[in-house]
Amino acid sequence: MKKFLIKSIIIVITITFTGSALYISDKSNSQIKNKTEFQLKQDELDKYHSDKKLGSFVENGKTFFRLFTPNAEKVTLVIFNKVDDKSGKEYELVRDENAVWETALDGELYGKFYGFNVKHKGKETVLCLDPYAKAVASYNTYFTPRKGIVIKEGDYNWDSDNWIQRDWRDIIVYEMHVRDMTEHQSSGVKEKGTYQGLIENGKTGGINYIKNLGVNTIELLPAQEFANIEIPFKDSLRGKFNTWNPYERNHWGYMTAAFFAPESYFSENVREIEFNKWSGADTKAVTDFKDMVKAFHKENIAVIMDVVYNHLSEYEFGNLKEIDHEYYFRTNPDGSYCEVSGCGNDLKTERPMMRRLIVESILYWMKEYHVDGFRFDLGKLLDWETIETIIYEAKKINPDVVFVCEPWGGGYDPQGFSLRGWGAWNDQIRNGIKGENPNNGLGWIFGSWYGNNSPQRIKSYVTGTLTKDSLGLFQKPEHAVNYLESHDGYTFGDFVRIGLGDVKPDEVIIDIDKNAKLTLTQLRLNKLGALFLFTSRGITMIHSGQEFARSKVLPLTNQNDPHRGMIDHNTYDKDNEVNYINYNHAKMNQDLWDYYKGLIELRKEFKSFRRAEYDEVKFISVHDNDFALGYEVNHEDEDFVVLFNAHPLKEVVCELPKGKWEVLVNSDKAGIKAIETVSGIITIPTSSGFVLKKK
Repeated sequence: MKKFLIKSIIIVITITFTGSALYISDKSNSQIKNKTEFQLKQDELDKYHSDKKLGSFVENGKTFFRLFTPNAEKVTLVIFNKVDDKSGKEYELVRDENAVWETALDGELYGKFYGFNVKHKGKETVLCLDPYAKAVASYNTYFTPRKGIVIKEGDYNWDSDNWIQRDWRDIIVYEMHVRDMTEHQSSGVKEKGTYQGLIENGKTGGINYIKNLGVNTIELLPAQEFANIEIPFKDSLRGKFNTWNPYERNHWGYMTAAFFAPESYFSENVREIEFNKWSGADTKAVTDFKDMVKAFHKENIAVIMDVVYNHLSEYEFGNLKEIDHEYYFRTNPDGSYCEVSGCGNDLKTERPMMRRLIVESILYWMKEYHVDGFRFDLGKLLDWETIETIIYEAKKINPDVVFVCEPWGGGYDPQGFSLRGWGAWNDQIRNGIKGENPNNGLGWIFGSWYGNNSPQRIKSYVTGTLTKDSLGLFQKPEHAVNYLESHDGYTFGDFVRIGLGDVKPDEVIIDIDKNAKLTLTQLRLNKLGALFLFTSRGITMIHSGQEFARSKVLPLTNQNDPHRGMIDHNTYDKDNEVNYINYNHAKMNQDLWDYYKGLIELRKEFKSFRRAEYDEVKFISVHDNDFALGYEVNHEDEDFVVLFNAHPLKEVVCELPKGKWEVLVNSDKAGIKAIETVSGIITIPTSSGFVLKKK
């Protein structure tokens, strides 16, 4: 039921959702009389808004440069002829009434490097990167000085390429890291670790591997230009002391530096970042990223980007923090940065011009790079008006654009995102099926109940984790991003290894290949979890390597890492073999790989597992085993029975509905071809499942 609360005269309307109720609140000027001086200053900053095009661009034979900063007292443009020039030609910018500083220079200055010298009262002038820079050159140090590059936009030859417009219910996501997919020598590619290497044809790794597996969507871990380097280990730098990262690297990319430019490291065929060297000066990443998208689209595989708009790169000097930290960041009354993100500098997304930057960034990646969708890191840290504006504006361009997020970060509200038409990661199915942690929080596949899970909760995951069921989260099944593994936490394979007690979390593993090879019990639990995942309604997501129970064992090389040789559950900082996909291990566990491939075929072939309505799923009574589950699903002309037995000790005897049934999936194989035909009674072994199609 929706409730409307209206107070006095509404000046500015903000819509917020709390549970299932809708509230409309006002922000009339009469309210500010009780505000502190700090709050009044924040409101004063909110008044600034401009529709002028920002950044650098060429029009009518002139190159324009514009920067928004309400608090700066002076801004100049610096043009560099070469990337490593320490000084350049300086031009004064003029501030308009909406705090946009601008100038226009004669000529089309394509290829020129530039930055903005920004001066604030009582502070030194700092050379800052244009937040709208479409290509970026970065100097590889801890501070990562960067320069924007003027580029010509819209001249790439896309041929007939366009977005992959796919019903969300049909999406099967493969979450992956650009570099990790081809950096290992077993990938066989020449341009290892790059956008181009990812799309080399006829190689073991990369696009051929992804195509053969059968997924129809890839989700790239952050590929907007990001901070690759963290501060020195056990050393202090600008008030920070690094006690946590002996690798001094940020590998995953959750520290965005430029919201409009592709990550240049992924265009360099190097084994590791070279310090004190410029990257990205050739703008090669711009074309390489487009080539990558185009190649995947030719295989009918959509491309989703993992994007980080809740905080900015923490250690760098010369970005939005120096451009105008009071405007762009959420701050405490003493002026320090809020850090709900855990990264020390949360962006104030509710500011009109910060919101505009985010929205225009999304639209740019859609139009300029043909990106099909986005996954938002810590989505709850963005304000609701920004969330609503993003999807509204993006759908004008592509009605089928995909928006999913982590529904946490300063709160937890999957329902709020679902009410706004967004998808969200379904941590309920993740924790219910495999468990919350492998030490003392095991889930259903282990024959255990984690937290408030129960047979009824498990049934709700089958039908989409909908709000119509107790503790459900989503308005529609396609808003549920169902997964058992992501880049965060233990891999599903390692969760099973530790959960079964086969490996201890602090055990030093000497034989990495032996550890990677699945035992029979490990194999059965991996298959059982995968079967439940691929037969549940919603968007299906797997993480790279999940299909062969990838194990993340730390190399023994870094003597500063006290966990070296152990299984790692947080590999954000490691540009090494713990993260690289080892295709030899995929062959080693070919049985599981084939099972995943078969389940992907099954889901793509039959609509019942993607589009069946809530009332088309009828659950079958199973006696004397709370960990057994069965249901019949009738959708259009399809009739299936799906059976699970997660009990580790008890077999289950189940009476089938009348008729003859083809077995498409059992504990050994999965696919779309009949393995055998059965009728009457069927026995479900421990830790296994079946999919049967009526003949």
